[in-house]
Amino acid sequence: MSMITASLWVRRGAAAAFPANYEVNEKELARISRLAKLQLEDAKDDLSEAQNGHPERGSGSDSSDEEEVEEEDVKMTASNGDADNDLKEYDLDTYDDEQIPQDGQVLAMFGSLAYHQSNADDPYITMQGNDEEDEDREDLQVLPTDNMVVAAKVEDEVAHLEVYVYEDEADNLYVHHDYPLPAIPLCVEWLDLPVGKGTPDANTSGNYVAVGTLDPDIELWDLDMVDSMYPNAILGQGSLEEDSSKAEPDTEHKKKKKRKKSKKVNDNYHVDAVLSLAANRLNRKLLASASADKTVKLWDLTTQQCAKSFSYHTDKVCSIAWHPEEATVLLSGSYDRTVVAADLSLMEAVIGRWGVESDVETVIWDPHDPNYFYVTTENGMIHYHDKRTAPLSPENTKPVWTLQAHNASVSSFDINSVIPGFLVTGSTDKEVKLWNVQPNGPSMVVSRNLGVGKVFTTRFAPDKEVAFRLAVAGSKGAMQIWDTSTNPAVRNAFAGRAGPTPLVDEGKERVVGVDEDSSDDEDEGGVEPGGDAVPVDDGWESMDEA
Repeated sequence: MSMITASLWVRRGAAAAFPANYEVNEKELARISRLAKLQLEDAKDDLSEAQNGHPERGSGSDSSDEEEVEEEDVKMTASNGDADNDLKEYDLDTYDDEQIPQDGQVLAMFGSLAYHQSNADDPYITMQGNDEEDEDREDLQVLPTDNMVVAAKVEDEVAHLEVYVYEDEADNLYVHHDYPLPAIPLCVEWLDLPVGKGTPDANTSGNYVAVGTLDPDIELWDLDMVDSMYPNAILGQGSLEEDSSKAEPDTEHKKKKKRKKSKKVNDNYHVDAVLSLAANRLNRKLLASASADKTVKLWDLTTQQCAKSFSYHTDKVCSIAWHPEEATVLLSGSYDRTVVAADLSLMEAVIGRWGVESDVETVIWDPHDPNYFYVTTENGMIHYHDKRTAPLSPENTKPVWTLQAHNASVSSFDINSVIPGFLVTGSTDKEVKLWNVQPNGPSMVVSRNLGVGKVFTTRFAPDKEVAFRLAVAGSKGAMQIWDTSTNPAVRNAFAGRAGPTPLVDEGKERVVGVDEDSSDDEDEGGVEPGGDAVPVDDGWESMDEA
């Protein structure tokens, strides 16, 4: 099994030109030791619970099993004694005590051959450069014209974060590095603020990603650090336990208490899966999170603590989005079939509540007119609302317009931040659809099956130079970058709104992917991973306003 559940773009120039290799110093070793210890104790607790759930394993034939083990031990001891006698003549016990020659000392067994601890001290080595290190450094380089694309991936039941580099001019997409994750990832959010390194300066920037998983903790990773095994910071109960472990280390005389993660909803951390994350672009130190525990939490990234917790939904909160211009206003959608606009600076945070016909999938503000927002639902609908006309009750909701975009759930949705009115929807029906929103309503420009299986994520590139590039991924675990400007219908629809963004007319549609093993043998059409083109449709495809 292989699938990509979420993705994001990193704008050009945000990544370090040469990402650093992960190095373990004493401070880092102490930190990861505490994290590893906590994970080990969790595993022991789980094992103990599993064993206690099967008491029959500890009774019955224990005595006979012990006798068999004792007989085996006797046989092993005898055979080991014979082996020891055979090895005595080699004096292996003192093998490690052999004297190591000092710098410049002659090795007796090789005649006049001298030993130097460093090649720099050897007079016969005149070229001191390390070609391998230079090649490795060049392989890691990220150019100013490159974009990073981050994918939350599950492969053979192993979860990890995969970081790609997309070279637009070379039509190249490749895996740059990855990070291990503790559970199936559900959402990712890019952060431009360094975390885990103390209080940052106002002008300090970073290249980090926040990851929400089926576990209630939020992990923060430095995308400019290669081969990291543990996150730079954790938001949640895991972070509190790490701090407690650091402050009060176990001692021999101190009785160990069985650690048990709390499942009770509280104001300090989530107790269920994290379903959505939103970084505040107007106040960089704030990160909002939504959870299956029905709460929305506000995190201070400088202290890595929960600043506030909100419980204005009655079911799982699946999607959140900060207002583009009002730093304290957050939009949230829930399985309780309501959408809430809340001013988190107020005691009574809720300033508007709208109702929809089924479970909410995604909420997002219109970046080109922040008075409006979009909602997508499990029934395949898109709702377009004006926040200034909030209803008195959710039952009285009147959207500006609605659209039946798919016959199945709208599992992914995005708005092009550069080109007004350019929308994309992806669905579990395996279709990706591009939409043109005009004053009289939306119309479909084109629909494609890109061979990624059920579509779980569709994201437009954030830079104007590549504004028509669309990252698409889903249940097959393959990432595809579709240059939508190579579609004639897209060029016809948005040529007047593209501004300086270059439009490409190559006669065929351009899709760039990474070769992946496909676990789905179905012939779904479109582009298989690693393909480069799909059939071109010159015609417009439209849909009436719902």
